[in-house]
Amino acid sequence: MDGIHEILDTFVGSANEDVLATIIRVDGSAYRKEGTSMLFRGDGTQIGLLSAGCLETDLSFQVQEVVKQRKTKTVVYDLRDEDDLSWGQGAGCNSIISVLLEPIDACLREQLSQLKLHLDNGSRVTVIKKLVKDGSVSDYLFITDHQQLFGKWHGRVPLQIKRLVNDLHQKIPKSGIIYLPELSADIYVHCFEPRPRLIVCGAGMDAIPLVKLAAQAGFSVLVVDWREALCKEEFFPEADQLIVGFPKEVMPMLTLSSVDSVILLTHHFQKDREWLHLLKGKKLRYLGVLGSKARTQRLLDGREIPPEIKSPVGLPISAEGPEEIAVSIVAELIQRQRTKWSEMVMERSWSSND
Repeated sequence: MDGIHEILDTFVGSANEDVLATIIRVDGSAYRKEGTSMLFRGDGTQIGLLSAGCLETDLSFQVQEVVKQRKTKTVVYDLRDEDDLSWGQGAGCNSIISVLLEPIDACLREQLSQLKLHLDNGSRVTVIKKLVKDGSVSDYLFITDHQQLFGKWHGRVPLQIKRLVNDLHQKIPKSGIIYLPELSADIYVHCFEPRPRLIVCGAGMDAIPLVKLAAQAGFSVLVVDWREALCKEEFFPEADQLIVGFPKEVMPMLTLSSVDSVILLTHHFQKDREWLHLLKGKKLRYLGVLGSKARTQRLLDGREIPPEIKSPVGLPISAEGPEEIAVSIVAELIQRQRTKWSEMVMERSWSSND
């Protein structure tokens, strides 16, 4: 995850001295990739990470200068040296990382609020930032899947940018800097994805570490169970939503989409069976059933398990116990998240008359 959701959830109403830090280029291997952001707040607190601790201390000093000048800047870190006399303190990471620092003024704060609104509504948003030779940003533009534009852009938006966004949305997005001849400038491009949703059917004890770990990994988690005594906030404080009800009652409330993941772990044969029959054939990112293949086949009335149903659930790491099983499940969800971006295509393409 790129860290933007945690940032957007907390920056509203904070001090004017907030600075957004974003990795915009990585040459070599790095702990985090292009598009990863963190927030340096005016009160000295930090939200998110750009590295394993190699960059944040120096960035905190760079941020103070950005706040004073009220101007964006790009800081380049060379982590290739292995001796502790270099800036990289012997990291030897074999990478050069460029970090864009942007003071959050009233205008950018408003744009980030709009970004949060669109992401919360399930719309993907692509950001385009025009870079000046000194590493600052002169213009920036946010473009939603539904062709809505907002930001701070001087003059007409080039058609080439709209085509670029359309191309990005037809494949797995790659963040970073590219040269755009029509602007005679480098631009930074990144696609913000809505927070992926995980629906956990079953509120038993083994669901507790799964919900906690999935939430920490950036998923919006919804827990469903017919037992009110189990489906409580005190057991699932990290869940975004709890729904008490039987499968047929809850199903119409879910509004499932192709980017949702569902895990069945009620430990109740008839309830798992009911859920599986309701979900079978739905276009989901992931549908997993806790338990053996033999049990899942019985849930399907003896039929073969179709490829869209994962059973047993999770990566095959010989997991034992609730915590290890939670790790295997969340790891597979992240793996599926990375490989299924290409399914999120635009419902409407850019008009050639724009």
